Amino acid sequence: MIVAEGLTKIFLDPKRGGEFRAVDDVSFICRPGRIFGLLGPNGAGKTTTLRMLSTTLFPTAGSASIEGCDVVAEPARARSRLGFCTGTTGIYERLTPREMIRYFGRLYGLEGDSLEDRIGELFDLFDMRSFADTPNGRLSAGMRQKVSLARTIVHDPPVLVFDEPTVSLDVLVARTVTEFIAACRERGRTVILSTHIMGEVERLCDDVAILHKGRVLEQGTVAEVKERAGADSIEDVFFRLVDACEAESSV
Repeated sequence: MIVAEGLTKIFLDPKRGGEFRAVDDVSFICRPGRIFGLLGPNGAGKTTTLRMLSTTLFPTAGSASIEGCDVVAEPARARSRLGFCTGTTGIYERLTPREMIRYFGRLYGLEGDSLEDRIGELFDLFDMRSFADTPNGRLSAGMRQKVSLARTIVHDPPVLVFDEPTVSLDVLVARTVTEFIAACRERGRTVILSTHIMGEVERLCDDVAILHKGRVLEQGTVAEVKERAGADSIEDVFFRLVDACEAESSV
């Protein structure tokens, strides 16, 4: 489970001589066996929120926990329970997929036959055997994203965070990614999905929070959010909320 309570992140803004509140008092709960969608336009604070959850950024205020592990007080324990994948995750170009996944497996404490068996499982899961020993620098974008996914779950974490995982992918690889995310829910994993692709939200998500300018405008189950807005789709809800927020801030 992921629990965020009042998460806030403030950056110094040297150009304006002040502060920029990237995330402002964000709270939500992501439960096992459910996919939680974190929606918002570019600059809404989604990635900053996820970086705080993944321990790569410290919150200015508020708290968060991964499977009961506080991300500030117990960052190593929190990371051991988390897999984090983005659409732009860098991979080591001189390594092969096999070498890279083995490397990350060792970082998570896997060794010997158990690690090699796990690598084989991942190659079969993502159909990677044909390029398992090709340097990553020679792989297509879709192949590289499969490597990134395998790296993300080599330690079989109970909590998974996906930040725009299908960006720039062709439709076939994007389908592989979304099918995998859906399968994670079926296996009882806690999943948070940040995306601006509304079709993915409708297909995948059980719960949703809509962010704009660092704040949560609305959250609940997908059905609840649509019902409260009197809308037929999450896309309609999203644009209504964002437009209303923009109109209010311009007054």
